Formats: sequence, C-alpha cells, structure tokens
Amino acid sequence: MRSTSFAGKYLSKLYVQVLIAIVAGVLLGHYMPDLGAQAKPLGDLFIKMIKMLLAPIIFASVVVGVARMNNVHEAGRVGFKAILYFEVASTLALAVGLIVVNLFKPGVGMNIDPSHIDGAAIATYTQRAHQQGGALEFFMNMVPNSVVGAFANGEMLPIIFFSVLFAIALARLGKPVEPFVDMLDMFLQGMFGVVRIAMYLAPLGAFGGIAFTVGKYGIGTLASYGQLIVCLYLTSAVFVFVILGLVMRMCGLSLFQFLRYIKDELLVTFGTASTESVLPQMLVKLEKMGIPKPVVGLVLPTGYAFNADGTAIYLTMAAIFIAQAMNIDLTLTDQLVLLGVLLFTSKGSAGVAGAGFVALAATLASMHKIPVTGLVLLLGVDRFLNEARALTNLVGNGVATVVVARWEKVLDLKQARAVLERGSALPVDPPVGTTSDTTSVPAASLSKH
Repeated sequence: MRSTSFAGKYLSKLYVQVLIAIVAGVLLGHYMPDLGAQAKPLGDLFIKMIKMLLAPIIFASVVVGVARMNNVHEAGRVGFKAILYFEVASTLALAVGLIVVNLFKPGVGMNIDPSHIDGAAIATYTQRAHQQGGALEFFMNMVPNSVVGAFANGEMLPIIFFSVLFAIALARLGKPVEPFVDMLDMFLQGMFGVVRIAMYLAPLGAFGGIAFTVGKYGIGTLASYGQLIVCLYLTSAVFVFVILGLVMRMCGLSLFQFLRYIKDELLVTFGTASTESVLPQMLVKLEKMGIPKPVVGLVLPTGYAFNADGTAIYLTMAAIFIAQAMNIDLTLTDQLVLLGVLLFTSKGSAGVAGAGFVALAATLASMHKIPVTGLVLLLGVDRFLNEARALTNLVGNGVATVVVARWEKVLDLKQARAVLERGSALPVDPPVGTTSDTTSVPAASLSKH
C-alpha cells in the first residue's frame, strides 16, 4: 500500500510525467521511426495550445506590471537596465561560442564543395531570412501595422511594444484607471488557470516532439555530427553553470537550486524545443520567488524577444562550423563583423522552435562570405541542437529577471532563498479571479529605489 502511494506521489509530478514521455518518445522514434515521425502533431498541438494564450498573457503581464509602477520613469529605468543586461549577456554568449568553435574546429575535415549542395531544402528559411532584413527592418517591424493583426499573428515584439505604450498611458492617468488595471490582473489570473489546464497535455507534447525528432532524423545523425553537438552542449553548459552561475551567486542565490525549482519547465522545454511553451508558468514561478509583479511582467516577456543567450551561442558556432566545413577562411576581422551582425539577427528568435535557423540564414545572407546553402549541412541535426539553445534561453531569461529585480533592490531575498531551498512555490493554484500576493515587496516600493 505504501509503495503504491509512493509511486502515485511521484507519478503525479509533472516533471516525472514529462521525463517518462521523453524516454518513451526516444524509444518509439528509434525502434518504430515511421510511427515516431507521425507523432509530430502531438507536439505541435501542445505548443499551439500555449501559443493561443501567449498574446493575451504577454499583453496583460506587461500592462499590469508597468501600470502599477505608478511612475513612467520607473518603467523606463527597469526597461533600460533589462536591455543593458540583455546586451551584455548576449555579447558574452556570442563571444563564448566564437572561442569554443575556433578551439575545437568541429567542421574542419568535412571538405564540402559549395557547388555540390542543393539549396532547395532550405528555400523556405532563406525566403524568411530575406524578409527579416537588417537592423533598420528589425526596428521597423517592432511597430505593428495593426494592433489587431499583431495579436492575431502572435508577433511578440509588436505586442510588447504596444503593451508598453498602453501601460505608460495608463500609468500617466493614475487612480481613475486603477479598477481597469485590477480587472486586467484578474483576467491574467484567468489565463494562468487555462494554462494549468493546458499543462496536462505537456507530457503528450514532449512525447510527440521527441518521437518525431528521433524518428525522422534518427539517432545515427547524432554520431555523424557528434563533435558539433558535443561542442554546442558543452558550451551551453559552461555558459549556464559558469557565467550564469556566477551572476546568480552575485545576486545571493544558488543557480542549482533555481534549476531544481524550474525543473518542470526545463523538461517541457527540452521535449518541445520551445521556451514559449513555459512562459506563463515562468511568470508565475518568478513572482512567487519574491520578485514583484511589475518587474516580472516587464522583464521576462521582453527577455523572450531580446535575450537569446542559447541562440547566440548556436548562431556563432553554426556559422563558423559551415565555414570550416567548406574550407572558407575567415579572418579575425570577418569573425568580429559576424559577431556584430549576430547581435541584431539573434533578436526576436528566442522563443520559437526553428526561429534560430531563420536568424542564421539572415546572418549568412547579409555577410556574403559564407554561402547560405551551407545551412543544408545543419538541416538533419538542427532539431537536436535546438534543445540546447532553448534550455539556455530559458535559464538565461529567468536569471535576467532575478538580476534586474536585485539591481532595482526589490528582490525579496529571504523569500527567494526559502522558495529555492524548498524547491517549490507556495500555493500553486490561487483561485481564478484573485491576485497572487506572494511577494513581501509591494510594487509601489519600486519608486523608493
């Protein structure tokens, strides 16, 4: 009886269910590849369910967060600190990727002839890359042609841009609009309730995503591109455990405890290769850690668009790998120019599976040094690489939110340490329609620092 209740206790945990689903997906994809490749709709369905909630959740989170700062200057200060941290972290990630790929040279010896590569397989990616344009186009795309269109298409950057403007307008109006902000907060709690329902499908989504990956590309793909995969995973691990670990230590918290706290989100991200699938849960968990809602609501969604540490590592390593495989000699100047271009093209690709591939195509297209057709070399292995960059992006954005809160002196360290040591948050399911008041630092206190 005791063993039954013990097993039931652990099987009821989301991370255990997702872990079992991932193992089952690998086995199905390996031993029954045709059936595994057909499991893709299961992963797509789960991501689609979460994506349908992202636009309203991002809008409500940003608006409630910024509007409750009661001061436009506070919002500007928090936003500036967040962007500054994002740029420093992304640059470090790009540099680390550049150093490792030059040290291990995973592409050397492949001797690929660019003229023998068929670029038809990557036509979709190159077309989207040309549409992405340069830095000017990136900033132009932040402003939506239509607010309704941005919400309908789930375009993260335009939604955040509009949400910040709307929140600033509400903050300037002050007390008369407080009931409306409270109503938006209740709406946000309702959306989180829907997310909790959708998360019952997380194991199914992880199973479908992994089964499809292994079934379509085969585990043998891992062996043929082993050096590149090992380099990327090793570099991502170094960045997370050394650089982000040091950053968390400077904030007075343990990275290992933080990773244990978000283990459910890490496993779902690994299974679906998308950080979008766990954005709503991350918003809730960071707030319950003792970070005020205004900071979480502004920094985390913005980080999804601007802070792609894992994607930055992947982009540098993948670009240099293609050059090495094609015996293209890149000077130090060429590589520094590449790093500068990547600072722009890596933005906006943090959340969506496969978006990093489009960013890489845009980078190569703008460089004119490395043939865009070289992307064909990565097609079979990109999905395996995507898990590493998605996990790094997720941890990077969680740490970024902690950093900005600590920088603003509004992080409740006592509560954060208590939650992380316990490994779980306080009441997981607050009644829908009520606000979750788990932080001992009120939003208004932001104005005192």
